[in-house]
Amino acid sequence: MSPAGRHGLAALRIERQLQPQLPDGIVATTSGDIEEAGLGQLRRPDVIVLPEAAMDTDSAISPRALLAAVEIVSPSNPENDYESKLHHYPRLGIPHYLIVDPRDGTCVHHWAIGSREGIPVYEARVPYVFGDKIPIGEWGIDTGELPRYSQDAR
Repeated sequence: MSPAGRHGLAALRIERQLQPQLPDGIVATTSGDIEEAGLGQLRRPDVIVLPEAAMDTDSAISPRALLAAVEIVSPSNPENDYESKLHHYPRLGIPHYLIVDPRDGTCVHHWAIGSREGIPVYEARVPYVFGDKIPIGEWGIDTGELPRYSQDAR
C-alpha cells in the first residue's frame, strides 16, 4: 500500500526545507528510484538529496550519487526503515540516512560510513525528537514542522 496523507506531507515539508539551503546543481526531491544492480536492491527513499545531473537518466538513479536519503516511517512496516534500509544504505554508499518516525515523533540521523568485518555500516548515530533542528551535512531540518500520525494510524 502506498504511503498516504501525513507520510507524504512530512516528505514534502522536508523537501521544501532543504531545497533553499542547497547549492546550485544540488536538489532535494521526493521522486526517484535508486538501484545498485550488484546488490540487487531497488529502493525509493521518501526524500533524496543529490546532484540534479544524476537524475538525467532513463534508468534508476545510482545510489552512489546521493548525498542523503530520508525515510518517513510507515505505521504498517517500521522495520523496513529501521532494519532493512539501515542495513542497505551504507552498502549503497549513501553518506547520510535520516529516519523520521511520525508514530512517536522521533528521528535518527545515521552517517559516517565505516566497516565492521568488511561490511559497510554507519558508525555515527544521533537521536532527535520532533521540535529539534537536525544538522545534516551543511544543511538542516526543523522537525517542529513535521506532522505526527494520529492515534488510529499508529
